[in-house]
Amino acid sequence: MDGRAVGRADGYVHGYSGREARRLGDQADALADLLHDGTSYPPGSRVLEVGCGVGAQTVHLLARSPGMRLTAVELSPASLEQARARVAAERPGARVEWRCGDLHDLPFPDDAFDHLFVCFVLEHLPDPRAALAGLRRVLRPGGTVTVIEGDHGSAFFHPDSAPARAAIGHLVALQAAAGGDALIGRRVAPLLAAAGYGNVEVGPRTVYADGSRPDLARAFTLDTFTAMVEAVRGDALAAGLATPAGWDRGIAGLRRAAAPDGTFHYTFFKGTAVNPPA
Repeated sequence: MDGRAVGRADGYVHGYSGREARRLGDQADALADLLHDGTSYPPGSRVLEVGCGVGAQTVHLLARSPGMRLTAVELSPASLEQARARVAAERPGARVEWRCGDLHDLPFPDDAFDHLFVCFVLEHLPDPRAALAGLRRVLRPGGTVTVIEGDHGSAFFHPDSAPARAAIGHLVALQAAAGGDALIGRRVAPLLAAAGYGNVEVGPRTVYADGSRPDLARAFTLDTFTAMVEAVRGDALAAGLATPAGWDRGIAGLRRAAAPDGTFHYTFFKGTAVNPPA
């Protein structure tokens, strides 16, 4: 659900607006405990964040592993500058090596890192297996990779809404047309295995919000998920996937799920694996 190390033409359907940058920050903050639980790196370890985007996840990596040696790489120079500014504001004094580069052609020597962190990147790539396999070059033998991805097929809610389900489907279709896969969460385990990693372990990280969790309903149901779907309105209409009235009914259905008597469920998939010894 994030935009990292790829341009829109390469599958990042959400664009690079200021609104999207704010959404990414809201998403990362709302899900920090859920997604980063269990992820910390020893002091002195060399960690590469692959596709840091606007730094929304970077600040949480730094908070949980303050002694690591973090390098963050991002294809978009504008996003990289936003990441620098975010870290300077939220984690002053943190030492990060910032590099502008393509994850398919990383500017690092072989075995340069002990750990890789890849969050919300694979969903935007036309060949995520090849990308994961290529990343093994810069990961030392025995080093670990952590992958986090969402799966829009896991979204369900009450009250049910056919227009809302259709709007989510339109986003999935737009991302597929751009070369990505918004349903990639269910593929994390087989992708890691096919890319040559060992000790693959994948587990669900579920978000559930109802009237007893109004802050989460606002932060995730509204400000993260609904905002993400709503942002592709123009593209969906231009592609003939929806009418204006139909689209607006879909967004209204998603918003209704954040009401006190509504519920919303979504699942992320977090995987870890090891680069086998040569």
